[in-house]
Amino acid sequence: MGHTLSGAARRLSETGAPQAEGALARVDPRARILAALLFAVVTVALSTLTALLAALGGALALLALSPMPARRTLRRMILMDGFILFMLVLLPFTVPGEAIFTLWGLTASWQGLAQAIEIGLTANAVVLALMVLVGSMEPVTLGHALHALRCPERLVHLMMFTIRYIEVLHEEYQRLRVSMKVRGFRPGTNWHTYRSIGYLVGMMLVRAIERSERILDAMKCRGFDGRIPLLERFAYARRDAVFAGAMLALCALLGAVEVLA
Repeated sequence: MGHTLSGAARRLSETGAPQAEGALARVDPRARILAALLFAVVTVALSTLTALLAALGGALALLALSPMPARRTLRRMILMDGFILFMLVLLPFTVPGEAIFTLWGLTASWQGLAQAIEIGLTANAVVLALMVLVGSMEPVTLGHALHALRCPERLVHLMMFTIRYIEVLHEEYQRLRVSMKVRGFRPGTNWHTYRSIGYLVGMMLVRAIERSERILDAMKCRGFDGRIPLLERFAYARRDAVFAGAMLALCALLGAVEVLA
């Protein structure tokens, strides 16, 4: 399944990572998934500024050990921040507490500002760690690792097929858009545009159903019985134990900073 993806979509994060592997790329995918989950749980439980800054520093250290380009990855983090920026800006004005200043009759509080900073640091640390530890995997590798961790097979298959056929649906969408432009369609703020977009979405759903039926028939002809045979077998090595110990030490350090801060 992985060989059908384009070069830019081979990795979940689509960061264009170079072919040279970093230290994290050689770690067992199962260990990376468990480490990402542990780090996310510990980071979300933190509340002090010092501990959250330490968590963000730990995520940046993981980025330095990965083959992902730092500048491009951090640029994607900034795009993610744009989604929560509006909430973070409004939070100081909606949380009661000691006033900082008043703007247009609205009072900003120190408590709201502290919560906004806490949410921002937590989100950036967790998302960056997930991008480095999990997002740099190929989709098929991630599916095999989840299956090895005893995740439900149906969910693993659903995830792998979804990742595989997102690109197929995108190509189908582009073909439909081109055909609409050839027929003189120009989007605007009118009912004709709304109806045309509705027809576009409906046709995509119809073609997706038809394609899924053809794919299912083709898989059955090849002996598909509801299970995908896994060609890759994972085995823990010494470097995986070292990585697991380092992540446990990092999480323990974050907990200690949280208690002592």
